[in-house]
Amino acid sequence: MVSSSLSLAEKLKTLMAGHRGRAHTSRSLSAAVDDLPGEHPSVSHAAIAKLANGSQDNPTVNTIMALCEALGGIPPAHLLPHESYDDLEALLAFEEPLVRRVLILLSGLPTSELQNVIEDLERRRADVGLNQVTISDTSEAPGKRQRRRSKDEAARYAADALEGL
Repeated sequence: MVSSSLSLAEKLKTLMAGHRGRAHTSRSLSAAVDDLPGEHPSVSHAAIAKLANGSQDNPTVNTIMALCEALGGIPPAHLLPHESYDDLEALLAFEEPLVRRVLILLSGLPTSELQNVIEDLERRRADVGLNQVTISDTSEAPGKRQRRRSKDEAARYAADALEGL
């Protein structure tokens, strides 16, 4: 059975569309990379456009690191081509040391015990007033959510499209 994983282009386009509230064009993401503090590679808007449209799919590690930081601290693993890395919310949770400790403690438990732990955690979340956790469905095509662009956004989008995204 072949597993289907989202491509780098699909993931990058989804992130650029507005993950964490800020939408990016290739030009604005390039500027965000340039504005990062410290040493990092410069990434041209043309290079970002090629990554986002899939015509280039092998960026350097430094490019991935810079893009992820400019996109608001996205775990770099999310842009890797593997089904396990498609779930961004899980990767963000994994960055917390206590969450990793819980995962290690859960590893090796029988399925019935894991189900009991899940039910208990769901009850505890409800008791403290946290939202129910929904598991990401990676089979839905990214970018399906559409919103109206402001006139300025539409003009920037059109200019970027003329230059190759």
